[in-house]
Amino acid sequence: MDIDSFREVIKKREETDNEWDYGIEQCWKKEIEILSEDIPSTIEFLKNECTADEYSWISEVIDDVVDKVPSKELVQCYTELMAKFPEECQKYNIKGVIEICEGILKWEEENGKK
Repeated sequence: MDIDSFREVIKKREETDNEWDYGIEQCWKKEIEILSEDIPSTIEFLKNECTADEYSWISEVIDDVVDKVPSKELVQCYTELMAKFPEECQKYNIKGVIEICEGILKWEEENGKK
């Protein structure tokens, strides 16, 4: 995972205020690309370098990452960070996002991998 590129995209995302702005969609697209490129290194990033702010921004796209690259390990790692970042979890409904990710994994399991 290219952490520097990811952090640049997050910075751009933070600067985009309008929720329906085209720029947000472009940021999301780039985040998904970076996070799904190498799942083991993304998991390492989450475990060792991810900040609370980054964790909350990832919540906007984690379900899309899991849809693109179904990974139980990624969802488990992201779930485990709930204990580390409880304020973000409450503020951004991270539990709801994780439930969506788990639903994607369940669907993939029942209907075959992509």
